[in-house]
Amino acid sequence: MSDNQSWNSSGSEEDAEPRDESGHLVGCVDLSGVLSKWTNYIHGWQDRWVVLKNNTLSYYKSQDETEYGCRGSLCLSKAVVTPHEFDECRLDISVNDSVWYLRAQDPEHRHQWIDSVELHRTIREGRREKGGIQGTIFIPPPLADSGYGSESSLRRHGSMLSLTSATSGFSATSTSSFKGHSLREKLAEMETFRDILCRQVDTLQKYFDGCSDAVSKDELQRDKIVEDDEDDFPNTRPDGEFLNHGSKEKVFQAVSPKGINGIDFKGEAITFKATTAGILATLSHCIDLMVKREDSWQKRVDKETEKRRRIEEGYKSALNDMKKKSHFRGPDYEEGPNSLINEDEFFDAVEAALDRQDKIEEQSHTEKIRIHRSSPVPPGDVYSSVGTHRFSEKVEEMVQNHMTYSLQDVGGDANWQLVVEEGEMKVYRREVEENGIVLDPLKATHSVKGVTGHEVCHFFWDTAYRNDWETTIENFNVVETLSENATVVYQTHKRVWPASQRDVLYLSAMRKILSNNENDPDTWLVCNFSVDHDDAQPPGRCVRAKINIGMICQTLVSPPEGDKEISRDNILCKITYVANVNPGGWAPASVLRAVAKREYPKFLKRFTSYVQEKTAGKPILF
Repeated sequence: MSDNQSWNSSGSEEDAEPRDESGHLVGCVDLSGVLSKWTNYIHGWQDRWVVLKNNTLSYYKSQDETEYGCRGSLCLSKAVVTPHEFDECRLDISVNDSVWYLRAQDPEHRHQWIDSVELHRTIREGRREKGGIQGTIFIPPPLADSGYGSESSLRRHGSMLSLTSATSGFSATSTSSFKGHSLREKLAEMETFRDILCRQVDTLQKYFDGCSDAVSKDELQRDKIVEDDEDDFPNTRPDGEFLNHGSKEKVFQAVSPKGINGIDFKGEAITFKATTAGILATLSHCIDLMVKREDSWQKRVDKETEKRRRIEEGYKSALNDMKKKSHFRGPDYEEGPNSLINEDEFFDAVEAALDRQDKIEEQSHTEKIRIHRSSPVPPGDVYSSVGTHRFSEKVEEMVQNHMTYSLQDVGGDANWQLVVEEGEMKVYRREVEENGIVLDPLKATHSVKGVTGHEVCHFFWDTAYRNDWETTIENFNVVETLSENATVVYQTHKRVWPASQRDVLYLSAMRKILSNNENDPDTWLVCNFSVDHDDAQPPGRCVRAKINIGMICQTLVSPPEGDKEISRDNILCKITYVANVNPGGWAPASVLRAVAKREYPKFLKRFTSYVQEKTAGKPILF
């Protein structure tokens, strides 16, 4: 078997899962039906055809479009199903940073979907656990194949390091002479020393074996010579000395060291000592290198660990921000009784949306002014009468209330606070709350040169000019025309996320106030107040606001010099604007007050400037 050989212990997860002939997971029940899915903050909840099949949740725009492919899908292996805490029909399914907000038609259907999803996930997890631990098993190569542990696998380095250089180079154990050498080179030298040492051990072992054999033979020879001398050569022979001398020579010749393979024991001992000294010196140097390298690697590991920690923290922070942004425009972060967005975030989002609308309006303002619209102006007598319609008494009541209370000076009233003062314009507010809903009455006074009260009220009341100066309206239509000076209007305002969209159904009437004294200024009034109408029922996606608004305009004329005719330089319109609005819904009080403080002065300046531009160079309409 070759090195680094591996086997995969099991096949893919899908291959291990039993399926029937149609390819469905055995034991799982498919489910399909209509659920409401949160699309975005503009379109809100939309009905979608949802299919649960093979541990996958898919959705289509409708059941008829299933053959064209799904619009999105989620694998349920790692999905988290969360029933909503307050909405009994809603369930949220999240996979990592992808979240589907779904609503069933009733709590029973929601439980059915949750149980089916959990069943798919449980069966999948059960099969994964039954399959055991899956992965790849690595078989390490045999130890003998790695180059260590057998004499036959020793690498021979030839003359890379001679015995003479080893003896001279490793006579001391100091590692100062190894500077500049790498650990790889020192390990190669260690293998060379090991090779030399093995050969020297073999040589010395042979020498010791020879010595042992020689000693044994010498003892046997001595015993044999003694016996032969005693039996064959008596002491009385005259040449006995010669014979005895010859026997000693034979014995000495047998035990001579030179007779044992010609080994120089002293030389071998010196080289053995030199080799062991070199091994010890090289080993000491290797240890130093490994210690230094360990310190270096430890520093790098610490540095990489710290770097990884910072990256992980940044990743977690970015992931949380991404999740927050991806969910930030979900149903949990819009206006509502259980909204997760706080007041500061609510205000920031509303302010940002209003700023965008202002930029868009600035670009289109010039084009709107250039558009010429003409609307016939009825004679003044038409606006003097109350009219005969079913709301006549209510209109007369509103007109009298405005003329009685709206013209009162509130400058010295402690209940009214001056919140804005810009030139001739002053805006007052009186804080009123009812059941947590802001109902602050507002009152603004303004003086505009060059226009009459009739002209201001005409452009404010006539719906033909509404889109030219009103920037908050998305669409409107006249539901019913009651008389020449009274209509019922339904309008929806542009949504400013995260606030809910508002709509208003109101009666708008324009009146000329007849004066009892000829010195009284010419006075015109437009009053808008909420009513009910069968042709304009509240839609489910909007919050119905209630209003009671009055605009009272008085024309002041300064006599021209000499016989000159009255020009626009001689007229001044004094405007009193009052607004009582019940916005409904659950918007924070601080946000509503901040928006009102910002938007009402902008509205007055924008509208009065529009009237001045439209009437410039035109005949004066008294």
